[in-house]
Amino acid sequence: MKEDNTDFIPNTVFVSAEDLSSPKFAALREKYQLDTIFHGEQDEFKRILLLRNWIRQKIMISDFEDSYPGESYAEGILDAALKGHGFHCGHYMIVQNAIMNAYGYVTRCMGAGPGVKGGPDGHHGMNEIWLNKYKKWFLSDAKYNHHFEKNGIPLSALEVRAEYLKNKAADVVLVKGPERTPITGDKVANKKGKMVEWTKERFAQTYTWLEWESYSNRFTGWPKNSHDLSMMNMFADGYFKDHMWIWDGKPHWAYNTEFMKLIPDRNSFEWTPNVIASTVYITGNIAAIKLKSNTPNLKTYQMKDQSDGVWKNIPDSVEIKLVKEKNEIVFRAVNLAEVSGPEHRIFISN
Repeated sequence: MKEDNTDFIPNTVFVSAEDLSSPKFAALREKYQLDTIFHGEQDEFKRILLLRNWIRQKIMISDFEDSYPGESYAEGILDAALKGHGFHCGHYMIVQNAIMNAYGYVTRCMGAGPGVKGGPDGHHGMNEIWLNKYKKWFLSDAKYNHHFEKNGIPLSALEVRAEYLKNKAADVVLVKGPERTPITGDKVANKKGKMVEWTKERFAQTYTWLEWESYSNRFTGWPKNSHDLSMMNMFADGYFKDHMWIWDGKPHWAYNTEFMKLIPDRNSFEWTPNVIASTVYITGNIAAIKLKSNTPNLKTYQMKDQSDGVWKNIPDSVEIKLVKEKNEIVFRAVNLAEVSGPEHRIFISN
């Protein structure tokens, strides 16, 4: 027996998940009909980028308003944006989280900042989205319609951070839009409202400090979960221990509070949604296979024999009669939005 599959990393520090069966998601999909944005596009990553592009097209950037309509409701933000109101990064984060999850793409909310004492020390909201195609998380900035890539592979927030700390992101590419157009920089508004150019390096510096919302049900839980959403997971590596996150001239407000949860294990941030792990027991010509996964909103597991290529719904435990000398069996997890996870293959020689 031989297996060649994506490593299964369990979820140990993120609490809850968006409930795709919630009427709130059905209402969001019905109201904005965003499936028309990616209709006919089969590539998962391209679908995600088309949805992100729509968000950026419909929401105008306006960073320094005294107040914003819609509060923290994704629909309220979108409705006001469609009437011409502008919003800041946190609103883009809220909307992207809602829309991506609505179409079955596991998405989480994050905050970041350069944290430099006497230097850039602002705060930025964005998301990470799990890519089944690439079997990894990627950092998606809806406000600027950006993400970073290295050798054509989209990067996670921790990967961008590592590249910046290594050599100021010299080895990565900043790309924009669904076409993934490489850019050397982009325009942002400073605190006086003046448009200034930020380089790729400056954008990468934003991710020096990272915090993930510990609770992943912002859309379906708000506003009852407002306290929970202040809980943040932070990677307590050597850089964290030797430096301090400065925000608006002061140490980040969450230091020495219950809200900052320090996580030393990097794998805790890189848990693998939709990925399957299996245990196989063979007795005679019978293979008993037990599956497990951390698949939010799991609908079913599916299996196919490579000889016929037909996917069949199965429970998490199956018994297979081995009738061939070489057997290749493929499994996947499917969620309530009919999005399937990475394929998990088992090879058994009889």
